[in-house]
Amino acid sequence: MKKEAHIEYFEQPRNPLPGDVLFDALQPPDCIVLAANPRATLDVIVGILQAAKDTENVVILELALSEMSRTGGYTGLTPSTFASRIRKAAEIVGWYGYVLHADHVTIKKGTDEEMRDVEKEIDARVDAGFTSFAIDSSFLFDRSKARVEDQLREVLRTSVLSFRHIEERMGGRRYGREGEVGEIGIKEYTEVEEALHFLGELKENNVLLNCLAIANGTRHGIAVDKEGKIIPKLGINIPRTIEIADAVRAKGYKTGIAQHGITSTPTNLIATKFPRGRIIKGNVGTQWMLIVWDVLQIFEPELYQNIFDWVVEKYGKEGVSEAETFASDSKNAIGKFFNELESLDAETRRAIRAKAYTEALVFSRAFGMNKTTKRVYDHVICNNVEY
Repeated sequence: MKKEAHIEYFEQPRNPLPGDVLFDALQPPDCIVLAANPRATLDVIVGILQAAKDTENVVILELALSEMSRTGGYTGLTPSTFASRIRKAAEIVGWYGYVLHADHVTIKKGTDEEMRDVEKEIDARVDAGFTSFAIDSSFLFDRSKARVEDQLREVLRTSVLSFRHIEERMGGRRYGREGEVGEIGIKEYTEVEEALHFLGELKENNVLLNCLAIANGTRHGIAVDKEGKIIPKLGINIPRTIEIADAVRAKGYKTGIAQHGITSTPTNLIATKFPRGRIIKGNVGTQWMLIVWDVLQIFEPELYQNIFDWVVEKYGKEGVSEAETFASDSKNAIGKFFNELESLDAETRRAIRAKAYTEALVFSRAFGMNKTTKRVYDHVICNNVEY
């Protein structure tokens, strides 16, 4: 039986899909696109892409600046090596329906020196073939000021400068744009006024965001009790998220919410309560790392124990249990044990692929993804999109 055209299209080797093409194709939005931060091992990516292929979906594959940098970040990966790892996984699976996203390109000070370094990080991502960029200057939000314009002044200045640099370096090629108006994990929720001012000023500077990250009660990573049991995240402020998303749409923007900090949120809550179409991008990061640790405990216990002991010895603090220390700081072991994680035996790798595949299936269903490649393919063909 001849395969459908949209399946054949994404089975053929091609460049990563530009992020703006993906979100343009999914207008009006009715789902949340899975955005995975696969920090550890090729096999996690293989599992995710196999799930995407089997469900005929496009996924976003991403790493943040802290995870991946010109010097390796805490994973040991550079933009070039991460892009190559993604490409290798795509070749193994035979599926090229993915966006290559530079998550959390962070700006924390806004100094000339930092901005020059950020530009070099952007250059490395452009050269590696990334097709979407998230500029995160939310750390510069100034709560000592009373007016929104003053609170966001530095956030906007550095965001505009960074997006201008991306535009120049991309040389007319299409790409996705994500901005962050509220720092993920803070107690203060993003206000509607803040989101609209941020988007409005960016628009004045010819920057139209596909996705907007807000502070809505979630945080990165996980929290565990003293025995290591994961504490479910229940803190997302769904009414505020809907309020901001609806206000953004009412102003004529096609921008949707990028939801960060999803790991350990119960999937039944995601499936029944998350406002699909208002949230359009769902970032899942720590979950994929936890899969690797879980598999190592059974398949390669000696390596797992070496990793655990190193983390506890290096990051342990008085009054904090070993389980809590490992939960908060084990990400830093990925780069330290890079060679060992790249040399896992075949059975271990098979188990990682299987668990990543299952998790990707669950998240895709909870996010309401339904053959997104069909809509993307139709959009690409009807609009003669080249990438």
